[in-house]
Amino acid sequence: MNIEDYKTYISAETMMGPNSIRILAELFDKYPLRLLPDDTILDLGCGTGLTSLVLAKETGARVFANDLWVSAEENGKRFSKWGVGEKITPVCEDANNLHFKNKQFRALISVDSYHYFAGSKGFFQEKILPFMNDNGVALIGIPGLKEEYAGCAKELLSDWIGEESHMFKSPECWKEIIGGSDRIELVKTWEMSCFSEAWDDWLATNNEFALGDKRYFEAIIKPYTCFVGIYIKLKSSC
Repeated sequence: MNIEDYKTYISAETMMGPNSIRILAELFDKYPLRLLPDDTILDLGCGTGLTSLVLAKETGARVFANDLWVSAEENGKRFSKWGVGEKITPVCEDANNLHFKNKQFRALISVDSYHYFAGSKGFFQEKILPFMNDNGVALIGIPGLKEEYAGCAKELLSDWIGEESHMFKSPECWKEIIGGSDRIELVKTWEMSCFSEAWDDWLATNNEFALGDKRYFEAIIKPYTCFVGIYIKLKSSC
């Protein structure tokens, strides 16, 4: 995918953190999605829908754009304005209490949100896996802690994000949290390479939260944190 194709959609109003499209682009580059028009994708924690827009345009599949903080009505209006209203269904539900059909989705995408609700072992198996089709995939990109600082999130990050610091975990820790099951074939985690560019895009905006992050970037965010990529491959049906 070409990030330049989506430049006009990226603004202080649509961004809710480091550039989600750059994070999604790296996930796509590492693990390309090959989907059919009748396949469905769950974009979990879609925010203002930037990632949902990209998913609809790049894959041609049907996208269910779920976010708890942004209403379905608000995102629906945005998708219509962007010309993808027929390809994306906006949803506003808690990730701990989703109401989808069994094995409805061929793919799960979650960018800069999964750490808010899925930081405990068993979450993927209990809350996500029932909605995933056999041979499905999950691609997740979230802020985390560099491997060498694993277990030190509270000490290193509390001045920046306070009580939310416990959400930041290393790639290896996230691999353990995802865990396994008889339906999971493979789990891979890694430190993503798009960190600087995604953060530069965010800090260049006049968003009030970006201005707050800017104060801590050089002293805390840059030396200790990273983006964690997660790839989960499900087994084919027997």
